[in-house]
Amino acid sequence: METWHLITLSVLISLTIRWGVSLNSYSGAGKPPMFGDYEAQRHWQEVTYNLPVREWYINTTDNDLNFWGLDYPPLTAYHSLLCAHVAKLINPDWVELHLSRGYESPAHKLFMRATVLVAEILIYIPAVVLYCFYLTDGSSKKKVSILLCILLYPGLILIDYGHFQYNSVSLGLAVWGVVGLGLGWDVLGSLAFSLALNYKQMELYHALPFFCYLLGKCAKQGLMGRGLFLLVKIGLTVLATFALCWLPFLFDPDQALQVVRRIFPVARGLFEDKVANTWCSLNILIKIRSVLSTDSQLYLSFALTLLAALPSSIKLLTKPTFFQFKLALVNSSLAFFLFSFQVHEKSILLPALPVCLLLNDLPFVTIWFLQASTFSMLPLLLKDGLLVPYTVTSLAFLFVSTYLLSATARCTEEELRLGAYRQLLSRCLAKLDLARVTKFKFYVSMAAMAGLSFTSVALAPPARFPDLFPVMVSVFSFSHFLGLLIHFTIIQLSKPPTRKSQRKTN
Repeated sequence: METWHLITLSVLISLTIRWGVSLNSYSGAGKPPMFGDYEAQRHWQEVTYNLPVREWYINTTDNDLNFWGLDYPPLTAYHSLLCAHVAKLINPDWVELHLSRGYESPAHKLFMRATVLVAEILIYIPAVVLYCFYLTDGSSKKKVSILLCILLYPGLILIDYGHFQYNSVSLGLAVWGVVGLGLGWDVLGSLAFSLALNYKQMELYHALPFFCYLLGKCAKQGLMGRGLFLLVKIGLTVLATFALCWLPFLFDPDQALQVVRRIFPVARGLFEDKVANTWCSLNILIKIRSVLSTDSQLYLSFALTLLAALPSSIKLLTKPTFFQFKLALVNSSLAFFLFSFQVHEKSILLPALPVCLLLNDLPFVTIWFLQASTFSMLPLLLKDGLLVPYTVTSLAFLFVSTYLLSATARCTEEELRLGAYRQLLSRCLAKLDLARVTKFKFYVSMAAMAGLSFTSVALAPPARFPDLFPVMVSVFSFSHFLGLLIHFTIIQLSKPPTRKSQRKTN
């Protein structure tokens, strides 16, 4: 009973913080004519409610795709339609065709924030609770600590409840997929992840590990026996899920292709704004978008993404354990974020999710990553007027997580998985304390993030370089993400210590 009291308390604390952040500004508030992501989500409710399904993704006089046209898969559109029906009952003006464009009011803001909260309570939070209590080791209090830390991750809170999006839906479905696979419910896990893919196409960041884990498990059971039967069940589940989600668009091939073109907008270019990935950082030295054609950029990004994710995927395919699966989720999503085509700042939430799932295994490094991921979105958060929520939630997460998980105390070479580095340096720097060096780098990193956050707010950039601070934030964050991709890949490819948390395939 005490455990359930602690779970309830943790969830209530996280919900209170979420609602506190929701009282602040949002993307594009009072900024016509395009406004921002808040208006995009409202506009999708307007479109899906008033127009027939066949016109949702097509440019018409009633659906101007240049004004926040739908560019997510069908499950997002169905979710928008559901919200629109509720909005219509409360106030028809919120979804009136054409006339509701740019609608803003305190009551509507309350409604929109509530839709995010309800979606998270129904999908994301239950999945995280199940993961923490059935797929992590330790005492009940330790599991509650992990739960609280995951729910306090500031990146997701600030984007969904500040900037305004529904990332907790797709991420929550992905966690349900992880829980399903971790508990041996492979068909249900595949169903959940298929729904995640049909809600947001960016869940492709996690697709390779799901595929390799399930294929590796089937191969291990024998592709001429039980393994083949499992593979067929999974395949039919995935196909049926996609067929049901896309059913209204499958009767007309041209319409289905239009949906695909909308959700994979190649014409938008290699990257947007000051995202902390390879292409934006490289753009400082080489204007790659001017040097290479769009097709060449697409092929190059695809090749490098695949190359970066391949070692992790091959290791998972040959050794499909649950710990390997979690590491592969991190490495694959980081590879996509750093090297793939058309990446947004908010896409860092996709690697952040599996990193959260490693908080019990690698607390020090994961806290470091999660802080850096939130910091990488600083320019976007400042644009939305979310400085105070950013500061408060970031500091709260840092202090709570390091205290509850004893992160700085668990900072030995064994805990940090530095065995491969020790072997590499054994001849020339045998006496070097790698754990102490890592801890020092962590403190320097935190101080640099605090300093860059302060200068971004307090100082005006030089007239010649108006984007100086956003670029510095981007490059600094990129260095962390690239370094941590290498680190997590080394951990995955190295011989793991024997721990109960690294459970074998069910």
